[in-house]
Amino acid sequence: MSTITQLNTCDPNFDAQLDALLARETDTGADVQTIVADIIADIKTRGDAALCAYTTRFDHWECTPDRLEISRADMEAAWHAISPQDRAALELAAERVRAYHEHQLQRDWEYIDEAGLTLGQRITPLDRVGLYVPGGKAAYPSSVIMNAVPAKVAGVGEIVMVVPTPHGERNELVLAAAYISGVQRAFAVGGAQAVAALAHGTERIPPVDKIVGPGNKFVAAAKRQVFGICGIDMIAGPSEIVVVADGGDPSWLAADFLSQAEHDEAAQSIFITTDANLLRAVAQAIDTHLARLPRQDIARAAVETHGALILADNWATVADVVNRIAPEHLELALDDPDILLPYIKHAGAIFLGHFVPEALGDYVAGPNHVLPTNRTARFSSPLGVYDFQKRSSVIRATRAGVASVGPAAVHLAHREGLQAHALTLELRLDGKA
Repeated sequence: MSTITQLNTCDPNFDAQLDALLARETDTGADVQTIVADIIADIKTRGDAALCAYTTRFDHWECTPDRLEISRADMEAAWHAISPQDRAALELAAERVRAYHEHQLQRDWEYIDEAGLTLGQRITPLDRVGLYVPGGKAAYPSSVIMNAVPAKVAGVGEIVMVVPTPHGERNELVLAAAYISGVQRAFAVGGAQAVAALAHGTERIPPVDKIVGPGNKFVAAAKRQVFGICGIDMIAGPSEIVVVADGGDPSWLAADFLSQAEHDEAAQSIFITTDANLLRAVAQAIDTHLARLPRQDIARAAVETHGALILADNWATVADVVNRIAPEHLELALDDPDILLPYIKHAGAIFLGHFVPEALGDYVAGPNHVLPTNRTARFSSPLGVYDFQKRSSVIRATRAGVASVGPAAVHLAHREGLQAHALTLELRLDGKA
């Protein structure tokens, strides 16, 4: 029997217990930060030579600069090498992700205000982005699609992918996904050294404007350290899911509870209900599923260390608990989820009803599966087209427009002690050429 933490919102110590549950050690410690800083400095100094040295050391294949790049022809060959069923699944996923993200496209706009100024916003895509694809415990072609397709929809000029190849083995599904998603260049490198190469550039890897994609704690630390040299999407932590239910099949709910636990021992799964009988049935079903999962050791460690089954006294409390957790994935497995939905403020992705497991969103639903973790859904959003576009404000004014609003700007400039600022407007207000 698994020993999963059980909490009750009526317990006077519930708030403290929930805080302790959510206080997972997901940040990178000083030791990791120091290691990563040294790697970044080495990549900046020695470029491809350092990149190959780390790749040989950590991925265990004899890396040389001329073997770093994975060509577009290699990606195409992988596409043709995989099975027809693989190709059909990847095509379906890519098309649905593309269709969804086309709705996110931002466009230029402008208006003329009462002072006669024309004000607006101009949208432009990033020139080049770097996509980090994990390649350690598992390979994730779906992550390639989720990161690259929105970038293509946004109009990014060049997408550069880095992916570790342990023992020199290239994953055909990952390369095939890169091919269909529009990745132009790829390199067989991973870890903090790959992030450093994307940020600063090497002899072969071009510097990018933004780095997206998940990775381990060294990758997360590297992204944090290069932010400012280039942009990043987010600092992704271990995966999370909260399943809220008022009924349904306990076996389905238990499987949903475990869906993120098999990713990583540090993943977090939480089940919340107001029905004590349902909670007991789901607990039993979790044990049944765990006994059969190929990755049961990982899943069991995750749920026993970080998981919880929570019995709530009412649905208002459920909403409050969910908002405190601010989960990456939230399943509202309810007969009428729209009753609770308006009260949910913080969640990365929300799955409504009994027929929408989180895995549907991971692969083919269409919305992005790159989501804020570790309670950052309180202030962050899923990856999308907007992460690959920039906004520039546009201002156009006539002499009359400056005459209307300029005196206030002159006054504020003088109040701030910035006389040259004021002078630029005073000259125009005086009408002197």
